[in-house]
Amino acid sequence: MRVTYKKLFKLLIDRNMKKKDLKELDSIGNSTMTKFANDENVTVEVIAKIYNALNWKMDDIVEIIPDSVDK
Repeated sequence: MRVTYKKLFKLLIDRNMKKKDLKELDSIGNSTMTKFANDENVTVEVIAKIYNALNWKMDDIVEIIPDSVDK
């Protein structure tokens, strides 16, 4: 299973926000933004920061992609 943050970046575009706006809202670091861009795991604490700052739910910003079940 893997995660993707395409929903996060789509929301930013829809709300006319830039990545730096998100970083400044709640002190999200450069390394975390790189993790978002590379679809790497981030902590629930970071997701909670975004929720508190923008009132976006977890499923608004992250999508979990299951492993294929081809057997």
